[in-house]
Amino acid sequence: MRTPDLTPFNDVRVELAGQLADPFLSEALFDHLTDIVYFVKDRRGRYAVVNETLVQRSGAKQKSDLIGKTSEEIFRDPIGNRFLAQDLSVIKTEQPLVDELERHAYPSGNTGWCLTTKLALKGTDGTVVGLVGISRDLQSPGEDASDLNRLARIVGHIKEHLGTPLRNSELAGRENMSTYQLDRRCRQVYGIPPSQLILQLRMGAAATKLRQTEDPIVAIALAVGYSDQSAFTRQFRRTFGVSPGKFRVQQAN
Repeated sequence: MRTPDLTPFNDVRVELAGQLADPFLSEALFDHLTDIVYFVKDRRGRYAVVNETLVQRSGAKQKSDLIGKTSEEIFRDPIGNRFLAQDLSVIKTEQPLVDELERHAYPSGNTGWCLTTKLALKGTDGTVVGLVGISRDLQSPGEDASDLNRLARIVGHIKEHLGTPLRNSELAGRENMSTYQLDRRCRQVYGIPPSQLILQLRMGAAATKLRQTEDPIVAIALAVGYSDQSAFTRQFRRTFGVSPGKFRVQQAN
């Protein structure tokens, strides 16, 4: 979860960016990835760049059918308005959406599961000008999604109860899964076991609270499941490389 510091390479990056005829050259690369939807949107959540997979997924005939429109105008509710709400939240808060397990739509009207990541895009003056994102398919059309349905409900429960003890056996039991089934499916989807996923969600929630609120650190620790502030601070430092207090100061500057 720690963001790498690329400041020493800024000159190289700026020089190369200035030489590019098309700053969205990656669009052509993502056109060849049929299980990944790729998009760039402006501050209002309107598509500016899309790949062919998104065109096909939306049922459109060509990319120009999507450019300038929001997800709400392309996809049926509740999927369309949920996507737009996500977009506007990322743009407003500058808080990344990472590996969100969610449903997407197929032209047939069926839905499937994907992992979505969205990041705010900043302009030369440091203000947010839009976002970039990808959604990676987790199943093929028609494939049994019962395990993914159950995992999604478990992840939703975790997010709503970060301040409480979360045990694998109890989480699995909520959806009539064995701990082995939960562990296997979690590793397949996220690449990590449930315990690590819980840790990531707790640290992510803590980082958001540090950015967006003035809550005392001890209160934030309790809100994400740590009764011992020192234990919370140690884990936060291992995750982000700095203490919660320093992280808050850095984000404010």
